[in-house]
Amino acid sequence: MRYTRREFGLMTVSGLTLSGLAVPARAVADTIVSGVRVGVQSYSFRELPRTPGGDATAAIIKAMTETGLTETELWAPQVEPVSSAGRGASAEERQKAREALRRWRLETPLDHFRGIRKQFASAGLSIAAYNYSPDATYTDEEIDRGFEITEALGAGFITSSTTLAVAKRIVPFAAKHKTTVAMHNHSNTSDPNEFATPESFAAALKMSPYFKINLDIGHFTAANYDAVAYLREHHTYVTNLHLKDRKKNQGDNVAWGQGDTPIAQVLQLLKKEKWPVRTYIEYEHKGEAGAVAEVRTCFDYVKRALA
Repeated sequence: MRYTRREFGLMTVSGLTLSGLAVPARAVADTIVSGVRVGVQSYSFRELPRTPGGDATAAIIKAMTETGLTETELWAPQVEPVSSAGRGASAEERQKAREALRRWRLETPLDHFRGIRKQFASAGLSIAAYNYSPDATYTDEEIDRGFEITEALGAGFITSSTTLAVAKRIVPFAAKHKTTVAMHNHSNTSDPNEFATPESFAAALKMSPYFKINLDIGHFTAANYDAVAYLREHHTYVTNLHLKDRKKNQGDNVAWGQGDTPIAQVLQLLKKEKWPVRTYIEYEHKGEAGAVAEVRTCFDYVKRALA
């Protein structure tokens, strides 16, 4: 059962605090555990089948409903066309496929994305962020379009796996749309153009007041940084976390609890300090139970860590 703030305010159900805003079709509930906001990066459901000839919207909605998570950071490739250039494609074929995707982004009516937003809302779910990651091949028009799509989806901010060089190109568009862009880190510390180090985050924050941080604590740990210490010092700039478990020294993604990432300590810190930092489960290790069951297991881990 879901409740709206207007009707019931903040309520506790089976240890989970649920609150939400009314939407025309159905109430959208926030999943809050011991004061910590929990959602899912839709990349977690990448193995699920797309609607024939369509996208992964229906599969994501079904998966979220089954896991009990009501908020997502939507991964752009899941609502974009699958590339027609498969393995073994020639350079010319890859270029044609890239141009086709560019046209799709620029020419698809924004009502298409409003329709996706309505599908989520009808299921009592929300798209909090759009994970749109421009690289050097993106035109300015494509970068700008990402902000328009984000607004049409009803997402409050963009998360982006990009580079420092491309981030400079994003600056004027973030200002134009007055939209936050949270830079996502990986663990490649050998490339100074990559977001992977505290210094790279600091460089982005200096570029624009609209730039924030999407801290992936698994990658941060693999790069041998301390996620707890970093969050203590920089939490005011962090919009959201990606929760996954990796080992130090560029170690693999592993099942939660088997790596070096301080997932429980980070969650406990958020609980204690009551910082408004969103946490998104990102299933990326090689599980055997399937995406939905693995995400549910991760969610159970979160609830135990916050008990």
